[in-house]
Amino acid sequence: MKILVIGKDGQLGKAFQKEFLSLFQGRLSEVDIRYIGRQDCDLADLGALEKILEDFQPKVVINAAAYTAVDKAEEEVELSFAINAALPGLLAKYAAVNGAYLLHYSTDYVFDGQGSIFYTEDHPVSPLGIYGKSKAEGERLILEAFSKIKSSQAHYAIFRTSWVYGDGANFIRTILRLAKDRPELKVIADQFGVPTSAQWLAELSSDFMFDLSPDSSIALRNFPSGIYHAVPAGETTWHGLACKAVDIAKVAGANLLLEAINIKPIPATEYPLPAPRPMNSRMSTQKLQKALEGLGVVSQFPQWDLLVRDYVSELTKNQLI
Repeated sequence: MKILVIGKDGQLGKAFQKEFLSLFQGRLSEVDIRYIGRQDCDLADLGALEKILEDFQPKVVINAAAYTAVDKAEEEVELSFAINAALPGLLAKYAAVNGAYLLHYSTDYVFDGQGSIFYTEDHPVSPLGIYGKSKAEGERLILEAFSKIKSSQAHYAIFRTSWVYGDGANFIRTILRLAKDRPELKVIADQFGVPTSAQWLAELSSDFMFDLSPDSSIALRNFPSGIYHAVPAGETTWHGLACKAVDIAKVAGANLLLEAINIKPIPATEYPLPAPRPMNSRMSTQKLQKALEGLGVVSQFPQWDLLVRDYVSELTKNQLI
């Protein structure tokens, strides 16, 4: 089975590399996995990507790539739409025509973040900035491609997620780096969402996509195509996440100057940024949980803080703070 993973340099792309080493352990002869990153191909060059697809002919395409510089996207509009919209549109057309599977990742930024509800997948999108608009357009192009070319062999899933952290630059690492030499920090406390472990997301994606029965060859699950929300359980704020990360790191033995009690909560209005952020990024995962149950998969959606605890403890253990 040929698998193409796009975005190998990002946090999710790295998580997939780790996940597949474990998932296909002892069965690597059954898969041919190719990882594409910035050094391998300009992700805004659709012609080059189309040639990769034609030459490799993957049965599974996992798009872990994205233009995620939220503030910079307000200036680099064309590049943002090229990577976040045109690229997934191209991948969707390939999958639909060739009877392949596409797994794509979107974001809470497709919503305007009003109110305090847990957004469901059918809630109307209303992005505030260029990043969110480009990701929403990527979703639309995927849906359009699969609606135009109907194939019983082709499947797609769009996983909307939020506040991703893993092997790379992220909010948690920034807070812990600052905590080493600052006695006080101010962090936004009125934006709500769910921190998501890239490693957990890669593992969940694998459970959704692959059937690895030990007595048969690797198979693809016949999952219902559509949009799904993929985040752990619970909710918090950026301030709550910062406090939790510092507390965990100190318990794990990290030498930090900052105490969680000295992380001051502030409103978003006190920390203006070029691009608007949704104030509410809560997303319901009931649809995904039901889909996994229908596939016979024991779904696990742990509380967000348990995954953060494991992540921060591992960073501290490996002296990566």
